[in-house]
Amino acid sequence: MSLKLKVEIDPRSGFCFGVVKAINRAEEILKNEGKLYCLGQIVHNDEEVKRLQQLGMITLTHDEIANIHGQKVLIRAHGEPPETYESLRKNGNEILDATCPIVLKLQDRMKKSEGDGEFILIYGKANHPEVVGLMGHLEGKGVVFKDIEELNLDELPEKVTLYSQTTMSVEKLYTVREKLEEAGIHVILKDTVCRQVSGRKEQMQEFCRKHDVIIFISGVESSNGKVLYDACREVNPRSHKISAVDEIDPSWFLNDNTVGICGATSTPSWQMEEAKEKTVRL
Repeated sequence: MSLKLKVEIDPRSGFCFGVVKAINRAEEILKNEGKLYCLGQIVHNDEEVKRLQQLGMITLTHDEIANIHGQKVLIRAHGEPPETYESLRKNGNEILDATCPIVLKLQDRMKKSEGDGEFILIYGKANHPEVVGLMGHLEGKGVVFKDIEELNLDELPEKVTLYSQTTMSVEKLYTVREKLEEAGIHVILKDTVCRQVSGRKEQMQEFCRKHDVIIFISGVESSNGKVLYDACREVNPRSHKISAVDEIDPSWFLNDNTVGICGATSTPSWQMEEAKEKTVRL
């Protein structure tokens, strides 16, 4: 039976400007040359990566750098540690640096703090590519943690400088500061959460409240996607997370439902449009 669904795409969802910059740079080279290497997934969205691979993009792992000579290699928005640039240049490669400007600024701020002798804590995920890059610029001298329980508070100095991975929760960052200060540690907070990312939580929740059912699209590995999907479910328990449109289940909907489609900062607009087209055909 055909459903009568009113479907709307959240106009504020989709790529952040850092990802837009990297994708545009890649598309320009691929259009003109038909080939481009990218170090790591250009964005944490398998469907977008597949699209770019069909245009000629080749995704490299760090272990493969040594085998690449005289090629154009894109550094994605997450950034990289200094040794990555050194390895690529040593082999005569041309580096196309699409590191997000906010991440570049964060790298510079951290290097200055480390040079001033500050004890640096990074609230983030140790294996996230952005954090790996940050630690490289600190020569491994920072301490990364995702939960404050990972820290031995008794072994921390009396004064620390607290930074954050740009895609972490603002609320949780400030909760971390409170807990550190409750333990008697003086915290110099450097709030480095990207506001284009963090501001989307409230915007997306406003959008989710207006619809009966939410389809949230995000790559499986997207940290931002996990945060924003949780935000959707907070206000609309009928939120469903997918990574590809063939995962849409007709049983999610009832007659005359309004359906909202939204996504992470790594979700391309074409994928949300594709999800809308499939949903209205149900």
